Amino acid sequence: MNSFSPTEFIAVVNQTLEYAYSPVMITGEVASYKVNQGKWVFFDIKDEESSIPCFMSLWSLRVPIEDGMKVVVSGVPKVTKWGKFSFTVSSIKPVGEGSIKKAFELLKKKLAAEGLFDESRKRAVPTDLTRLGVISSTAAAGYTDFIKIINARWGGMKVIVAHTQVQGMDAPDQIIRALKYFNERGNVQMIAILRGGGSADDLSCFNDEKLAREIAASKIPVITGIGHERDESLADLVADVRASTPSNAAEILTRDKSEEKVKLAKVMNRTYQVVLQAIGRASDENRSSVKRIASGINMKYIEPMLTANSDKLSKCLKAIQESFANINNNLQQKMKILEVVNPEKVLSQGYAILSGKISPGEVLKITTMKQEINATINNIKER
Repeated sequence: MNSFSPTEFIAVVNQTLEYAYSPVMITGEVASYKVNQGKWVFFDIKDEESSIPCFMSLWSLRVPIEDGMKVVVSGVPKVTKWGKFSFTVSSIKPVGEGSIKKAFELLKKKLAAEGLFDESRKRAVPTDLTRLGVISSTAAAGYTDFIKIINARWGGMKVIVAHTQVQGMDAPDQIIRALKYFNERGNVQMIAILRGGGSADDLSCFNDEKLAREIAASKIPVITGIGHERDESLADLVADVRASTPSNAAEILTRDKSEEKVKLAKVMNRTYQVVLQAIGRASDENRSSVKRIASGINMKYIEPMLTANSDKLSKCLKAIQESFANINNNLQQKMKILEVVNPEKVLSQGYAILSGKISPGEVLKITTMKQEINATINNIKER
């Protein structure tokens, strides 16, 4: 039989508990919630038959909770130095539509009072956007749609992607680290946080208080495209620009080359008409001035001079017309070249794009029109 002091016994029990149950998640209802000394949070998590006392630091509480809310807690069971059993919580998340909505409203009210949603602090999309940071799961359909639309609408934008989880208890911290990464490097002009549709529980990670504050504090403007149009998250509310979906975010961030062609054609036509009118007015004014000066002089000597001047203006107008025609032809040729080298068009013809290091054992990324494939190189032969 082993002999222990109380301190030694509690230490052994905690080691055993940590080995057997570290970490675990428990789902239940919050009861007896209270905060002590502005530092420590105490509550019970219960079901119909049992109740477990829980403890956590206020710093770890990322969403507001109150009695009656259903939550899932992650942590480790422990015995305190007073011999009391307790569950030490590392993270907590509301579950169920009612509890998620309640936590959302409580935190929304708190952040709104601090001015984090004010329009006066929001920044617009840069007009010369060429370098974009994206935070998303690269395996998600929303991310794939975003990249496809970006390339189809304009192309040429440099996109740097930080792959993270976009649901679950680990997602907020991963997204926060990605935000810090982009802000520290400063190599992008805007950051896009993307996540396609899902249930309220799937999207609840975007209602994390620390994540909301990190977005609000970002030195680089942030656009969010989270869920569907009807979904609203705290990340959306604090972001500089809110898009209804990842696809809508791509539309906001890029110009449509088809629309730009139409706009350019209209500008060229308006310019052409303005030049014509200006030349016409100049010709009329010149002719009138000469006639006034030459009043009383036989016009048979003046008319040839006016005719010659008019011919010069006509030649000038013709030269301008030819110049506009050449500019338009060059533009059309360049647009055709862009269409030919468009990666999406190449893929639609059955080709694939390979990216990665060409070396045995390395993994290549193969992009087709509809798929992204990872393949390992077995051997290489010179052709």
